[in-house]
Amino acid sequence: MTQYDAIIIGSGQAGQPLATTLGKAGWKTALIERAYIGGTCINYGCTPTKTMFNSARVAYLARRAADFGVHGGDVRVDMKEVRERKQRVVEEFRESGLKGIKKTENLDLFTGDARFTDPHTIEVKLNDGATRTLTAGKVFINTGGRPAKPNLEGIDEVPTLDSTSIMELDELPEHLLVLGGGYIGLEFGQMFRRFGSEVTIVQQAKQLLGREDPDIADAVREVMEEDGIRVLLDTKAIRVKRDGTKIDLIVRTTDRQQTLTGTHLLCAVGRKPNTEDLNLGAAGIETDKQGNIRVNNKLETNVAGVYALGDVKGGSQFTHI
Repeated sequence: MTQYDAIIIGSGQAGQPLATTLGKAGWKTALIERAYIGGTCINYGCTPTKTMFNSARVAYLARRAADFGVHGGDVRVDMKEVRERKQRVVEEFRESGLKGIKKTENLDLFTGDARFTDPHTIEVKLNDGATRTLTAGKVFINTGGRPAKPNLEGIDEVPTLDSTSIMELDELPEHLLVLGGGYIGLEFGQMFRRFGSEVTIVQQAKQLLGREDPDIADAVREVMEEDGIRVLLDTKAIRVKRDGTKIDLIVRTTDRQQTLTGTHLLCAVGRKPNTEDLNLGAAGIETDKQGNIRVNNKLETNVAGVYALGDVKGGSQFTHI
């Protein structure tokens, strides 16, 4: 067993800067990351989505060039090239973060899966097969979240996309059905509309962006519709099925049931925390019904010396807040 002053599980936008700051302050610090440095923001969120969104914006402006007195040929989007550009940017950011960690004194990086064995002891199953046991007076959990899957009849029988897998497409969807009218569904909906896809957004609530004021939601809806996106509000998805190479999404509006047919289905119905594998019970750490770790206004859990940071504790899931 190796003793540390602090153990940080997850290298997201809270964990990574905290680890380097503590190391520079003289704390003996362990940072545990199961996959890629940078967490959701760098690998699956802010960085890749904004990179792709800018490609979509260029396509949108190119198609509107004549409105500004600029004339050119047809605009063609190569999704493979868009994806490759996105990946180059992600890897550049990821590598920069890794270099910063490696040059920080007093900071050890472990690549593998972490689980509690007691409130201040962490077992790490390293990716090379070895196992390490670490202990510290302060433990910070920054394991983030992942896309949630909707509870929808037939969902396991059809191919679906989420906010991660949609960024790996090499072909442009002919008709993208988007289940969910939150910020993730809207961002990808507008992005792929500007790439050239037909897009339909299905929102169960009476407005888009349920946490926003109605006038803000209405303004966003108008922007979406101006881009040529079909927006269905107060519409509940009933079931989904495959129809040859197409996907049929059966929905119910306030007055009738109808079938929407598309080539791809994006599920953007929220996110869930990465807590199942942490063995939180061994530490006595409390979670809510969704698995989010409960914290107070100082990010302290119910266990002294254990903190939860970022998306894993629920609440607004924005890097800059």
